[in-house]
Amino acid sequence: MTVGGKLKKKKKRKKKPKSIWRIMTSLRTVFSEFMEDLHSALNARGLTVTILPEKGRSLFTTRNFRPGEEIISQEPYVCVPNNSPVEFRCDRCFASINLKKCSACKVAWYCSSMCQRSEWKLHRLECDALARLDKGRHKSVTPSIRLMIKLFIRRKLQSEKVIPMAATDNYKLVEELIDHMSGIDEKQLVLYAQMGTLVNLILQWPEMNVKEIAVNFSKLACNAHTICDSELRPLGTGLYPVISIINHSCLPNAVLVFEGRSAVVRAVQHIPPGAEVSISYIETAGSTMTRQKTLKENYLFTCTCSRCVKAQEDEIKESAILEGYRCTNDQCAGFLLRNSDDTGFTCQQCGLVRSKEDIKNIASQIKSISDEASTSMSSQNYAEALFMHEKVEKLQKILCHPYSISLMQTREKLLKISMELENWTKALTYCKLTISVYQKLYPGIHPLLGLQFYTCGKLEWLLGHTEDSLKSYTKAFDILRITHGTNSSFMKELLQKLEEARAEASYKRSSIDDE
Repeated sequence: MTVGGKLKKKKKRKKKPKSIWRIMTSLRTVFSEFMEDLHSALNARGLTVTILPEKGRSLFTTRNFRPGEEIISQEPYVCVPNNSPVEFRCDRCFASINLKKCSACKVAWYCSSMCQRSEWKLHRLECDALARLDKGRHKSVTPSIRLMIKLFIRRKLQSEKVIPMAATDNYKLVEELIDHMSGIDEKQLVLYAQMGTLVNLILQWPEMNVKEIAVNFSKLACNAHTICDSELRPLGTGLYPVISIINHSCLPNAVLVFEGRSAVVRAVQHIPPGAEVSISYIETAGSTMTRQKTLKENYLFTCTCSRCVKAQEDEIKESAILEGYRCTNDQCAGFLLRNSDDTGFTCQQCGLVRSKEDIKNIASQIKSISDEASTSMSSQNYAEALFMHEKVEKLQKILCHPYSISLMQTREKLLKISMELENWTKALTYCKLTISVYQKLYPGIHPLLGLQFYTCGKLEWLLGHTEDSLKSYTKAFDILRITHGTNSSFMKELLQKLEEARAEASYKRSSIDDE
């Protein structure tokens, strides 16, 4: 229609904004679909997620799992090697040989063109961002910063359908992780904000904000896992959102190990249907007080597992043995408790009193020599470090209970140094001393105990103690086949060593019979 020779414009109708109710309904629908997909994926493995009032999301079984059986495995949503100025690893496989630095960003390293191609979709955006940085800022790009950069890049690529997502591999799982922001002190919040500002500066994406990044740093602190090799040596850090659903116990029924970058959880005992799956977040060789302190500082919760909930007198005894002092009577294995008048410590078995001054004097000597030993280790003067740590061990044997954690840790250092010096006899002595304490501190099926038997077997083999080596390798295999499975290259190597020891022992026995 025309009015006065002019075309009459139709009035545009203003679009009404979506109501908050419609938006929330849409979000609930998406979340419901996501949870259904996750539950379906877990149900297929005989698992389900249950919400517990005191723990939040928890992983439960819907069928039997036998010892050694894989419960669940997951590839990392994001991961990064623990590179340092003196040690580098491949961004893809964490290998440390044949490495070449990315020519553009000068931050990432790869061991082969195959690893570089596998990571290229993810690294391309990271590479462009890092290449823009001034050289002076490259030192600020720590593994934690890179992990966060990769997290947001993966989210972006999945949302744009550049890389696929699945029920157990999507950013919604990250969003559901607990962050504990309300329990973090101001100093840590400021640090997260500073780190968030750096990530924002590197990526320069308008849709990002520092608060969201800071919250995700808090999530990483509580939920990321240290990726280790088969001998539990740290290689890197990874985020495994489904594995993070599994709660902690100081007496767990499952163990988390890594096969390359894959996180694998295996049962270490029979787990019936309807039971909660649990792993340990921390080193459990410590008193209840020490474990609770570590959990509170790092994960912001108090453990209520059966090992932590015990009578006060049992807890006091445990602390006195693992972290306290020995009786001055060499024939007595009693533990000491502080006197009511605070003048010394009394043995609870034979009644002998050890003066506070005596303990203070020896502890001071240990501290002084330990500092010197650390300096020797830092400079890789292993002969001097061995001498110093042996002096520390001698003093700790006088001061500490035979099952003391401190004494055990000193012997672990002496074992490591002796192996560096190829002093196999001395290394074997310390290895056996640590095993006796490991058997006291850890359950029968524990990866650290299995690995210590493995080390013992290797040392005995080097020294020609074939029968002893066979026994140690057998004990190692019986434990590690449950914690590590049998398909990894490490386990195949252990099985080969076991067969060699068995064949050698059989040959030696037949030679004796022939004589």
